[in-house]
Amino acid sequence: PPARVARVSYISGKVSLQQAGVDQWSEASLNYPMTTNDRLYTDQGARAELEVGSAAVRLSEATDLTIANLNDQFMQLGLAQGAMRVSIYDLPQGNSVEVDTPNGALTLLRSGYYRVDTFPNDNTTLVSVYSGDAQLSGGGLSQTVHGGQAVKLTGSDPIQVDYISLPSEDSFDQWSAARDRTFVSAASARYVSRDTPGYASLDGYGVWSEAPQYGPIWYPTAVPVGWVPYGMGRWVWVGPWGWTWVDAEPWGFAPFHYGRWAFIGARWGWIPGPYAVRPYYAPALVAFVGGPHFSIGVSVGGGVGFAGWFPLGPREPYYPWYHCGGSYLRQVNVTNVTNIVNVRNVNNIHYVNQRVATTVVRSNVFASGAPVRTGLVRMNSQQMAEARVIPHPMINPSGSATYGGRVVPAPIHTERFAATQANRRFATASPANPRGAPPAGANRTFERPQNAARNYPSTARPRLFTNRQPAPRSVPFAEKERAMQSHPGRPLEPAQVNNLRQGKPAGPMRDREYIQHASHPQNRQSGGRAESKSEGKRH
Repeated sequence: PPARVARVSYISGKVSLQQAGVDQWSEASLNYPMTTNDRLYTDQGARAELEVGSAAVRLSEATDLTIANLNDQFMQLGLAQGAMRVSIYDLPQGNSVEVDTPNGALTLLRSGYYRVDTFPNDNTTLVSVYSGDAQLSGGGLSQTVHGGQAVKLTGSDPIQVDYISLPSEDSFDQWSAARDRTFVSAASARYVSRDTPGYASLDGYGVWSEAPQYGPIWYPTAVPVGWVPYGMGRWVWVGPWGWTWVDAEPWGFAPFHYGRWAFIGARWGWIPGPYAVRPYYAPALVAFVGGPHFSIGVSVGGGVGFAGWFPLGPREPYYPWYHCGGSYLRQVNVTNVTNIVNVRNVNNIHYVNQRVATTVVRSNVFASGAPVRTGLVRMNSQQMAEARVIPHPMINPSGSATYGGRVVPAPIHTERFAATQANRRFATASPANPRGAPPAGANRTFERPQNAARNYPSTARPRLFTNRQPAPRSVPFAEKERAMQSHPGRPLEPAQVNNLRQGKPAGPMRDREYIQHASHPQNRQSGGRAESKSEGKRH
């Protein structure tokens, strides 16, 4: 899977999300991880922000954005309508960012600040490059726009290009600039790589300290008594990772997808791991407990009915429950832990947090994506210690676990675009004045369409110009759901997904999971049952 995702890092107003392979729209929620083929829509008066590595993508109101592709080196954004700003703080060599619009494709060539406005009703797109460089292409067009320049694109075949002056700032620009200052000045960047989504959110909610055995540690300061990591949030199903933790705290992204947790003294601290390496995203850095013989003294038919987990501690290896290669397994560990234990030696792991931080909920709460606080089951420390570690919960998600939040109707923009946004003026540039400054005595201007009505967001992917082919369509979740019945709780393998995409049966899972979870040593000493064949084998 990819090593990065887009974190929903800011929401104001009504913002709707449509996950890949799901027809239903839902409320977008803070800290939700977005990836390829996910779609976001901001309603009238709303705004949203995504963090993607060392870049931020911000949406103004009435904006329809699809993440057409997102992997380790490439981000492709489809802007069907509305206004978007992209701030690239650092663009490593070999990485690229593309913005696709109905009037042309833009490749953002280096770090800088960019804005794109699309008016589909008028077949017009405005591109403003405040700093950086953007390559325009589509319909025989190939042209570079430099920092300090802006252009208006009209039509599609052919595309007409007119240089215009950079517009004066509006409230969306001012808000975006304030957000940029927050990212650039964040004190946590001294301890956490700027490629880690959520690092800037840590500043106002905790303090940093140094520990000889661990290095920098961040302690949250606004958590209730009895709080434990991965105890206030919910489990959702996000492909290709499957079960994914979405934390309820405003700072709750980086500490739950990178690094490790340690209970030091009387408080929990987050250890971010090595600073100099590129971070590798994980859906949740936990170990699961449970299985058919998981018993906590509550009578449930067949012994099945609960799911439990605890945060991994310092130097403890992470074993993914989703398909991945050996290189990913190695990198997702070494980039999040300093001096990790041998990742192949799983039988002798003493999980330091198992006794003090195991959270258990009813399986229906887990499967539905409901907040875990609504279905907590109390366990004592002995029960926590004796619970058997398993590769993953043997629980398939219900449909609601694939939603970003509460189900909402498909967004319909019935009001007209705010006049305050529509009245920004642009002076037309001349060939002798390519940066768009109004020539002496000139009075020609381009104005945004007055009260331009926004289009209804189509359920189909809009027709946009692209430089690179977008990712293949996502297989509907309903089709995957049927194929997952034979191996509950584990996402389908890439070959199975490809079979479904081609209209074939998914076929059996063939890849082995990376570990054989043996019974915990304490479990064996207390006479606990050895794990069953169905869970002990590598499958």
